[in-house]
Amino acid sequence: MRMILYLGKGGVGKTTVAAATAVRSAQLGKRTLVVSTDLAHSLADCLKQPLTSEPSELAPLLWAQEVNVLDEMRRSWGKLQSTLSTLLRAQGLNSIMAEELALIPGMDEIVSLLNIYRNARDGAFEVVVIDAAPTGETVRLLSMPDTFQWYAGRIAGLQNSALNLARPLIKAFLPSAEVLDAIQLLSERVTALRTVLSDPAVSSYRPVVNPERMVIKEALRAETYLALFGYPIDGVVCNRVLPPGPYQDQFMQQMYQSQEKLRRHIQQTFAPLPVWEAPYYAQEPLGIERLAELACAIFGEQDPTQVFYRGPVQEVIEQDGHYVLRLPLPHIELEKVLMTKKGDEMIIEIGNFKRDIPLPAVLASQEATVARFVDKALEIHFAPPASQPASEREKSA
Repeated sequence: MRMILYLGKGGVGKTTVAAATAVRSAQLGKRTLVVSTDLAHSLADCLKQPLTSEPSELAPLLWAQEVNVLDEMRRSWGKLQSTLSTLLRAQGLNSIMAEELALIPGMDEIVSLLNIYRNARDGAFEVVVIDAAPTGETVRLLSMPDTFQWYAGRIAGLQNSALNLARPLIKAFLPSAEVLDAIQLLSERVTALRTVLSDPAVSSYRPVVNPERMVIKEALRAETYLALFGYPIDGVVCNRVLPPGPYQDQFMQQMYQSQEKLRRHIQQTFAPLPVWEAPYYAQEPLGIERLAELACAIFGEQDPTQVFYRGPVQEVIEQDGHYVLRLPLPHIELEKVLMTKKGDEMIIEIGNFKRDIPLPAVLASQEATVARFVDKALEIHFAPPASQPASEREKSA
């Protein structure tokens, strides 16, 4: 099975690109499911077909679904939530507060992912294309398996801790065996899901951008967080690109010139990832026939479900108590590297190559000390600021 997830800032065209990819996949003879996890569903509008919370067949080998998060919450978490809520009310909490506290943070994201995985498995789909929510929500969605495991581990730990010695005295304060067993089962499912989501042979993540500076910056930030969680990116789609032409209108000329600069910037910034371009149509490509045309415009004769790039686009590793940001740059010949750190961003210039990298929190407060090329990758070493006390520097490292 292949899972392809399109993410990006709201309004960049993720839904259209995801739907086009799914249509092309089905035309290539693969049993395909396209799913929307965005609460503001627009997949049905894009396909010009009504959709439900269960997969619906729209064309030969093509199914589509809009996940109903509330229904999934009731199905997957309802019994546990009810039990935990009753337990909390017994401790004196009012019913509203008990209902809220009975929800593990991010459970809506967890059940959405589990729903997609279950339908993909039970429906024997070869390809699952996910139209994700805007970037911030998607990063939260993808981080939830790790967060949930932390919560589940703490809850399950109650069973094995020293508290068991006093269990008869504090039984009312501990989750029941039924709840713990259910959480353990859900934890096992989430573990399997996390394995699938981070397997580069199965899952691929593709940011969708427009030739606009704010959109590009948000995609770069998403790239950083995907790399931190080990989610494999295999390409970038630049959507709504104006084709070259003799534009007479001054506004269109300026817009085209601005896009040309940003297109080159996107190619450089996201290297070594492939960047596909989707043209700016006068009318939205809606319906299966128009979406098939869009897929051909983006991918040509290529199979859009193949893995286009393997390997990390960036990673943070720890060496000798210090952090190293590693960027694979196989096509760059280094003579001189210029680096500037501004707040939580690192700006790297190598000849005509320039890349702005949003830094994760662990590096934002540190200073870049050394940069060198090792095995076709740029490695930037970080250390706590020199003004920081030695004890604090050791704590940071």
